[in-house]
Amino acid sequence: MKTRISFLILLLVITGQFATASVADDRLRIYTVNYPLQYFAQRIAGEHAEVVFPAPPAIDPAFWTPDVQTLGAYQGADLILLNGANYAKWIDKVSLPRRRLVNTSAGFAENYIDAGSGAEHSHGSGAAHAHAGIAFTTWLDLQQAVHQADAIRQAITRKRPQLRAEVDRNFARLEGDLLALDAELKSIVSGNQNQALLASHPVYQYLARRYDATVYSVVWEPDEFPDPSQWKALQNLAQTHAAKWMLWEGKPVTESIEQLKQMDIISIVFDPCANAPAQGDFLSVMRKNLTELKQAF
Repeated sequence: MKTRISFLILLLVITGQFATASVADDRLRIYTVNYPLQYFAQRIAGEHAEVVFPAPPAIDPAFWTPDVQTLGAYQGADLILLNGANYAKWIDKVSLPRRRLVNTSAGFAENYIDAGSGAEHSHGSGAAHAHAGIAFTTWLDLQQAVHQADAIRQAITRKRPQLRAEVDRNFARLEGDLLALDAELKSIVSGNQNQALLASHPVYQYLARRYDATVYSVVWEPDEFPDPSQWKALQNLAQTHAAKWMLWEGKPVTESIEQLKQMDIISIVFDPCANAPAQGDFLSVMRKNLTELKQAF
């Protein structure tokens, strides 16, 4: 009798291990080109996917290019989530399985913003580039972010139709969080729509359009003190467009903050969150952005 019970216990243990392995093996492997898409996909898929965003933290993902090994990992993924709007320019230079590509912003491509031409510059040790052509930080219009998340929901459901009910529930929770942020942003800016803002980078176009904000951009890096010609250009801009607040993608150096104060311009951080934050997640970063923005409005 004891032998039979021991055998049954062993059988249950082995069966459980196989079941666990089966669930793990059946997980979708999803690769993304920026952090917002990774966050959306993980919220929607839950435990049913491994969602990977492989860009290093110190590099702007829009201008990053994966190495050969990382490219191979993209090619082997079940889904490759693209931002669209000419984001991650390496996509057009490599061969990726077309059936696994998901352009998450394709549904509102007619609403892309033309960013015009921009001065060439670099971020730290990154390659020189210009913010020209199509504006690509689409998710800063949080209604567009919902559309991008919905494209992810549909792609996951096509791959795993048996998970539709769970995926739909997860998406609904994410949609609620994003629309709550959207409504709060609308409320913040509507309190003073005559308030103009400066921006350290031309990455806030969709934010400005969605929330009826007036934003004038320069091309400065938070971790670098601008040279005299950049200060002169800002002074000229400030004379033409009265603005008392400046948006930064990251915390600027103290010298920049102090010199801006002498011009009666206060620095605030509005992180687009294209890369994974050191602390928190997409939602907490956006909530912090809203708290910062309230100072100006």
